[in-house]
Amino acid sequence: MRTILLLNGPNLNLLGHREPALYGSETLPQIIAKLTTLAQDLGFLLTHLQSNHEGVLIDSLHQAKVDNVAGVIINPGALSHTSIALRDAITSTQLACIEVHISNIYAREPFRHHSYLAEVAKGTIAGLGPLGYELALRALAQQLS
Repeated sequence: MRTILLLNGPNLNLLGHREPALYGSETLPQIIAKLTTLAQDLGFLLTHLQSNHEGVLIDSLHQAKVDNVAGVIINPGALSHTSIALRDAITSTQLACIEVHISNIYAREPFRHHSYLAEVAKGTIAGLGPLGYELALRALAQQLS
């Protein structure tokens, strides 16, 4: 069974508790549970990692390439606006990648309007809440099939 890696960046471990008016009340473990079931229904195995550390996320992308992971769904959090290194990791591994943001980054503060990852991702889903993860998984599974 082919594997899809779900990566979540800084502060996403606080989902369900952090600014619920902006990010909703669903926790990361709840989102992962739903996605794990959906991935199985689509014929994929979902693995996941959340880290508040940029280097851990980069290392996991490098390892995903070694492990022949089929594709990646990433919510880089604030790192999407600052991390050229994360962008380079996606580019250098050549993994199919979809970027997800729970909030609409384009309707927020101006510094959030640019994502370094958007240019190298197959697509970006923003502003649809946790549903964005499901849509990303469905899109990635379709592209990989």
